[in-house]
Amino acid sequence: MSQELENRIRVFRAEHRMSQADLAERVGVSRKTISTIEVGRFIPSTIIALRIARYFGVPVEDIFSLREDPAP
Repeated sequence: MSQELENRIRVFRAEHRMSQADLAERVGVSRKTISTIEVGRFIPSTIIALRIARYFGVPVEDIFSLREDPAP
């Protein structure tokens, strides 16, 4: 059973009317890091995930979740 990390960063950014660059500056990473996390090419460290959640004032599980592929 494989798992994939999903995220709702884009949704939270839209709700707060922020760009990737705005969020990146606030959590101390590059805009490219935010971009690659959003599209699923990069899995963030626990620290980055917690910083993003803290910035939005929500539990990390509200932003990040595991999607399990159905069994064959």
